[in-house]
Amino acid sequence: MIWLFCPLAMLVAIMLLQAWFASREAADRAFDRLLDAASLSIAEQVRWQQSRLWMDLPPSALEMLATDAQERVFYALYDAQGHFVTGNRSLPSLPPAKAGQMSYGDVISRDMPLRLGVLRSRLEGWDRSDRFEVRVAQSREGRQALANQLFLASFVNIVIIAALAMVVVLLSARFALEPLTRLRRAIRQRDPRTLAPLELALPRELAELRQALNELLARMRRVRANQERFIGDASHQLRTPLAGLSAHAELAMRQSEPAAWREALVTMHGTATKTARLAGQLLSMTRLNNPEATPAKRSVDLAALAQRCVRESFARHHRHGIDLGVDVPDHAVMVSATDWQLEEALNNLIENAALYGARQITVQVTDAPTRLVVTDDGPGIPESQRLLVLRPFHRGQEAGDGTGLGLAIVDSIARAHDIRLLLQTANPDHPERPGLCVVLIFTAT
Repeated sequence: MIWLFCPLAMLVAIMLLQAWFASREAADRAFDRLLDAASLSIAEQVRWQQSRLWMDLPPSALEMLATDAQERVFYALYDAQGHFVTGNRSLPSLPPAKAGQMSYGDVISRDMPLRLGVLRSRLEGWDRSDRFEVRVAQSREGRQALANQLFLASFVNIVIIAALAMVVVLLSARFALEPLTRLRRAIRQRDPRTLAPLELALPRELAELRQALNELLARMRRVRANQERFIGDASHQLRTPLAGLSAHAELAMRQSEPAAWREALVTMHGTATKTARLAGQLLSMTRLNNPEATPAKRSVDLAALAQRCVRESFARHHRHGIDLGVDVPDHAVMVSATDWQLEEALNNLIENAALYGARQITVQVTDAPTRLVVTDDGPGIPESQRLLVLRPFHRGQEAGDGTGLGLAIVDSIARAHDIRLLLQTANPDHPERPGLCVVLIFTAT
């Protein structure tokens, strides 16, 4: 609620400041009228005496300036030449005001702050005319008392108005936020496992918020359904080879011949290798699906990465009679990416081609446009299956030792980097072994 009270407090402060100056101005205006009346009363008493200006000031002329504050009042009379005639000689003069108007100003005389009024007038006779100046000053006690009284009245009014405004603001805010309170309560009371849409009557202004929350819940339901399906498929994929390991181990224990033991161990080793690869790919899929664990992208030399992956895989595939080659430009081909994800994608493409019977695999990097191409001479993937093989655990060929995760991992990495993924036939002239050409096109480098 502080954000509501801060503007109100600033407004109250501005109003109090304005009331302070207004009360001083009103007090000065009221007392200046008294100075004006006193100056006119004094000017009416000016006469000639022995060819000189003179004035007999009765006490009643200054009584109008008397208030309960017991201010001190001073006056002085000067002729046209600025010669002192009578009164208080210490009163200064002021610059002339408009014709027919008095001059007012705040002065200090004998260390006393005064409000001074100066009236310039003329004494007319049958045969002569003289100008004179009447100066009347008053101490500020009465003005200060009146200003404080006016400010106190304004202060009380402003405080009452501010208090009423605060009550209105609090009630309005509570009424306006009540639907949000109901929404918050409904969310807190929901079972964390429930992703059903929110069925809550809300004002039109909050209907879009409810719709956005329901859309988020719908996306979360789809994500959870995909995760549950993925976990179920992963459990099935892991259970099958583990059951095979257990069966081969049990069968080997019943055998007494070393040759049978060796055969069982070879089979178990192959199954364990496949299971380890499946577990590694499952970890890769989990890591890719966790955006918080994905590091920031940086500049990666695609040519150097392709050479490194081929060099690390060459010996293993060469032992199985696979010709693995690489074709990259002489210069660096820089892309903005996460290096371990690109390396994971390329290794999966190479391994996938080898597992499905390819004898020749070529990794190619091109510049302008920037592309990473993996071509093999294996059985290929029918065009009708190319979208399906991008799903986890979907295998285009029943033959081969693939897990059905390789291309799904590549597709996830491509989508994370805004890379265009194409699956094409490498050798359309060889229907028995058409091969597969996987093209990764980098749209942003």
